[in-house]
Amino acid sequence: MKAFDITLVTCHDYENPTSTTEYVQNVLLEDRLIAEALQAKGLRVYRTSWDNPAFDWTTTGMAVVRTTWDYFNRPKEFAAWLTKVQHLTRLINPIETLRWNMDKHYLQDLASRGVNIVPTRFIEIGETQTLQQLVNATGWQKVIIKPAISGAARHTYRMTREQVPAHEAIFKQLIAGEAMLLQPFMNTVETHGEVSHMVFGSKYSHSVLKRAKAGDFRVQDDHGGTVYAYEASEAEVQYAENVTAQCSPVPVYARVDVMWDSNNQLALVELELIEPELWMRKHPQSAGLFADAILTLL
Repeated sequence: MKAFDITLVTCHDYENPTSTTEYVQNVLLEDRLIAEALQAKGLRVYRTSWDNPAFDWTTTGMAVVRTTWDYFNRPKEFAAWLTKVQHLTRLINPIETLRWNMDKHYLQDLASRGVNIVPTRFIEIGETQTLQQLVNATGWQKVIIKPAISGAARHTYRMTREQVPAHEAIFKQLIAGEAMLLQPFMNTVETHGEVSHMVFGSKYSHSVLKRAKAGDFRVQDDHGGTVYAYEASEAEVQYAENVTAQCSPVPVYARVDVMWDSNNQLALVELELIEPELWMRKHPQSAGLFADAILTLL
């Protein structure tokens, strides 16, 4: 018998943190809600960092990837860990999903399956055109650039065409080593915000509305954004569930980040299947829905 049924996977900073900031406390609270919901179902739960050298992954039945919020700074190491651990335990979401979702090129796949996404120009490593040339070719007046592998708005920049020259140096530095995304800036993020829909086991759970602080465009709470409970419409629920249905395999848990495009249509910003913040603290009963989705795998 395994020592644990499920291990919640975090990163070193949140395994045994000494800091007691509100942000850290939220991380611990979310994992505690999930652990308690799983334990209430009779499961033995453990929690450790993905790069813990002392943990034997054969001692757990499943590894549920949760708050591994350093993988986008260490993608090669994280990918190597996935390759190793897939032979030692069962990864949730499954490894093919995690690998696919690490790189935002997955948006191309979803668009080809009929999902409306924010318009995106994918810029590959080694691109020789300048950022100004790339922006000019799109016709967009205000744009966002960001890495294909990133999180927490790492190297995410908003600019007008006039501001592009000031970003040429950082763009040249980044594109030499990683692919980038170029997108039009959607003014609706300032007027309407961005909505995250949580889907567990193909079924909608709950939503939150994220708004950036005054003068900013980044809605993440670690950049000063504010999060509110949100009542999704039936159309929004159907959109979120359809996005996850287009994945193969269908993810056990997902966060579908959506905004309204220039035609006031729902458009996918990102689909988070690796380590999404799920805002269960805004909707505590959702932890039970998460646990139910996990139980279907047993």
